[in-house]
Amino acid sequence: MSQSLKTLTPIALTLLLLLLPPLLATSSIHDLLHRQDLPVGLFPDNVKSYKFDDSDGRLEVHLESPCMVTANLSYGGLVGVEGLSQEELFVWFNVKGIRVKDPSSGLVLFDIGVAHKQLSLSLFEDPPVCKHQGVVAGNLGRKMGFQVQR
Repeated sequence: MSQSLKTLTPIALTLLLLLLPPLLATSSIHDLLHRQDLPVGLFPDNVKSYKFDDSDGRLEVHLESPCMVTANLSYGGLVGVEGLSQEELFVWFNVKGIRVKDPSSGLVLFDIGVAHKQLSLSLFEDPPVCKHQGVVAGNLGRKMGFQVQR
């Protein structure tokens, strides 16, 4: 082996080790939610892509259908949610925020503007299956339904 290849090999290896982790760090929206101590089942299974700006917490979630949900993500919560609604007594309300104040309580708090709704975290352990027309189903036979707005 020539001398130039021997000196390039450690440099190339070092560059590869520095550049490889960001290339492999393609995590899902559900991984991101988990890292922020939020239940992974807040978004449906048909998330096509997402953008998260760590500097300001801005989260943009693109679904397979022409739907998008945006919010500001911080540890334990989503605030300023746009594009998500919740059914309450046959009326759909815009979800304004989602918060898990204390994971040990087993509760997630939904702010729908006119009220706050506490639901069990166990209802959001798995991402729900998105039905046609943007309605999220899954194990939502839990006296609650989500709709992703178009």
